[in-house]
Amino acid sequence: MYIDANTIITISAVLAALGGIGGVVVWCIKFVDRQKKQDKELAAIRKEQTLICYGVLACLKGLKEQGCNGPVTAALDKLEKHLNQAAHEEEE
Repeated sequence: MYIDANTIITISAVLAALGGIGGVVVWCIKFVDRQKKQDKELAAIRKEQTLICYGVLACLKGLKEQGCNGPVTAALDKLEKHLNQAAHEEEE
């Protein structure tokens, strides 16, 4: 079999195309893995923020029971409203 310049060019073009396709596939796989990792991290952050919100809510309710009014009542109302809205958004 005789290998001329056109054969070498064709083989090079095929190898370059395969390399490009392989690069795109590897990039897609890495992208999906990175997204999954970020989703797990965000879920953990949301869970932590939920616990913090409930802790702050408990503190505000305790302060209100002790007779602290004004900003405590306003903050308590805003936090309860926010938690209710967030709970209804999760249901949808």
